[in-house]
Amino acid sequence: MRALRRSHTSSSSSPSSSNSSSPSSSSWIHLRSVLLVVASSSSSSSPVYSDRGSLKSPWSRRRRKHALLPKQWKTFFTPDGKLSEGGVKFLKKVRSGGVDPSIRAEVWPFLLGVYDLKSSKEERDSVKAEKRKEYENLRKECHKIIHRYEKSSKLKETTGKSSNEDSGDLSQVFDSPGLEDEASSRRSVSSEGGSPVAEDLDRPVYDQSPECSGLLEGEDERDKSVLTCEDASAGDTESTDSDSSEDLENIPLLSAEGAEARHENPKESSSLSKADGNSKFYTDEDFATWQRIIRLDAVRANSEWTIYSPSQAAVSEMKAQRSAQIVGLKDYDHLEPSRIYHAARLVAILEAYALYDPEIGYCQGMSDLLSPIASVMEEDHEAFWCFAGFMKKARHNFRLDEVGIRRQLSIVSKIIKCKDNHLYRHLEQLQAEDCFFVYRMVVVLFRRELTFEQTLCLWEVIWADQAAIRAGIAKSAWGRMRLRAPPTDDLLLYAIAACVLQRRKLIIEKYSSMDEIMRECNSMAGHLDVWKLLDDAHDLVVTLHDKI
Repeated sequence: MRALRRSHTSSSSSPSSSNSSSPSSSSWIHLRSVLLVVASSSSSSSPVYSDRGSLKSPWSRRRRKHALLPKQWKTFFTPDGKLSEGGVKFLKKVRSGGVDPSIRAEVWPFLLGVYDLKSSKEERDSVKAEKRKEYENLRKECHKIIHRYEKSSKLKETTGKSSNEDSGDLSQVFDSPGLEDEASSRRSVSSEGGSPVAEDLDRPVYDQSPECSGLLEGEDERDKSVLTCEDASAGDTESTDSDSSEDLENIPLLSAEGAEARHENPKESSSLSKADGNSKFYTDEDFATWQRIIRLDAVRANSEWTIYSPSQAAVSEMKAQRSAQIVGLKDYDHLEPSRIYHAARLVAILEAYALYDPEIGYCQGMSDLLSPIASVMEEDHEAFWCFAGFMKKARHNFRLDEVGIRRQLSIVSKIIKCKDNHLYRHLEQLQAEDCFFVYRMVVVLFRRELTFEQTLCLWEVIWADQAAIRAGIAKSAWGRMRLRAPPTDDLLLYAIAACVLQRRKLIIEKYSSMDEIMRECNSMAGHLDVWKLLDDAHDLVVTLHDKI
C-alpha cells in the first residue's frame, strides 16, 4: 500500500499522466481503484497512511541529495569567514544528505552550537582558544580531585590499621553507607511501579548497576574533602568570582542548580561564584565512583570507528600506553594500541564532563555517544565541547528520575496511537503501550541499531534540525522546505516510531509478549536503512507534528 500511495502521488502530480488516454493507463486506473476499495475495507488491520501530496520528503530516494562535500562547504562562507544567509543553505544541505567524512571535524562544531552560525573566523578563533583553556582547567581539577581522594583513602587505611578499636569518630567521616547501596535505594524509589525493561541486560541502561547512579549528592559528611563556597573564597582572597583560569585548587564541584544554569548559559565560567550560595556539592568520592565506571566502559568501546579515523587508528604503542597511564586506565592489555588510545581519550573527556555537569555526572551509555565524536574530533578539547553541545539535549536521557526518558517514550507511544490505532491496541493488550521496548533507541539515539556511518548521518540530520530551531531560522527562512519537512526537536522520536510501524505486521501477527518485541528491536542492528527510516519519519512529522 505504501508503494501504491507513492505511485498515486507521483502520477497525480504529473500533467502528462493525467492527460494520457492509453488503454494501459485506463487499466491501471481501474486496478488502482479496485485496490483502493479493498484497502479501505480492510483499514482495521492496516495502518492508515496519509497522502502527503506535494509534501515530498527530502530523504526519499528521488529527492535525496549527496552529502555536503568540501568544495561546496567552502562556498558557504563570505570573505570575512561568516556563513552566508546565516547558515540557512548550509543547514538545508546537511539535513538532506549529511556531511562528507573528510570535513566533519570542521562542520560539527557549527551543528552542535560550539560556534555561532553567524560568527566570523576571528570570533571562532577566540572561542576556540577560550574553550581549550576551560577544558584544560577541568582536566586539572580532575587530577586534583583524584589526588585528594587517593590521599584520603590512604589516610583512612592508615587510621584503620593503627587504631581499629578507637576509630568510631573517623568511621563516621570516612565510612558512610556505600555509594552503591545509596544509589540503589534512590534508584528503587525513582523507578517504583517497575520498568518492563529493567531486566534487559543487553541495553546500555545506567540503572542496571548500583554503581551507575548519575545523581549522587554530597548531603552528608562522608568525605571531608568536599569544599563549600566559603572555603573556596577563603582559600584564595586575591581571586575574583570570574577568575577560573589560573588555579582551580579551591573550586568546589558544581551543584545540580549550577549545572542547569550553565546549560542555559553556555558562556558561563566553569567556576561557581560565591554569590550562588549553593549548599550542596558533589564529593570527591562521587567523582571516584564516576571514574571507576568510566574506565570500565571505555575499554569496552568497539573499534568500528577505526576505518573512519586513520590517524588515530595508526597511533603508536608508546603514545597509547602513555595516554592510558595519564588517565589511570586499567585492564587494557588485551587491546590493540588504537583502542587503548581511544579508551584513554574517552576517560579524559568523560571525567571532564562529569565535573562540567555534575547533576548527570556519568551514566552508562554516555560513552556510546562520545565514541563517534572522539573518533571524528582529534583534539580532546574540541571533542569535549562537541559532546557538551550534543548533551544539551541528550543529558535528559541520563537523569536518575528518568523524567526525560519517560517523556520521549510517551511521545513515541502517542505517534503510534495516532498513526496506527490497531497496532496500539495490540500493544495495550501486551501491556507494552508505554513503548519501553525502544528504551535503548532513545537513550543512545540508535547507536546500537545502526552502523557507525548510518548513525553519524542520522545524528547530523537531527543536529541540523536542532540548529535551525536554536538559531530561530526554522520558522522564518525555510519557506517551502519548512512546509515540506518541518524541522523538529523530536525527529529522533518520529524515526523510532517509524521503525516500529515498519514492523507492525510482524508485531501484530507473531508477537504475544513485550519480551518478544524487545528481542525484535534488539535484533535490528545492521538491518535498518537510515534514509528509509528518515523518509517514513518525515511522513509522520508532516501528518502529526501539530497533533503531538
